[in-house]
Amino acid sequence: MSSEPISLSKALASFDALWSPRIVTRVNNYDVRIAKVEGQHVWHVHDDTDEFFLVLDGELHISLREPDGERTVLLPQGAVFTVPRGTEHKPYAPSRAAILMFEPTGTPTVGDRHDDIPEHVDSTTGHALST
Repeated sequence: MSSEPISLSKALASFDALWSPRIVTRVNNYDVRIAKVEGQHVWHVHDDTDEFFLVLDGELHISLREPDGERTVLLPQGAVFTVPRGTEHKPYAPSRAAILMFEPTGTPTVGDRHDDIPEHVDSTTGHALST
């Protein structure tokens, strides 16, 4: 990881792939990841960790399957939301957006359990950032 400040706008400009997060830095045993997103992700669950989202640009919808039923939260630019561990969820961006996530290092983007992974979703534990 870099010992110098990292510009998120430059980091985001360094790649074009959607739903393919880049690891910007690490905090203790957590990755700080950024991603460009558009369209549907996949229904998935992280059994052992929460998932933190910050919308840097655009808007993100996250559908949740909870004990009381299904609901969708809307996150406009600047909003944060944490999906609790064990909650089935599916992010969706109606148009291109940029997000930042905190996840334990090694956490797969498609969770521990998931639906079929569409071609446009990168099943990864994060890619190194090359600026």
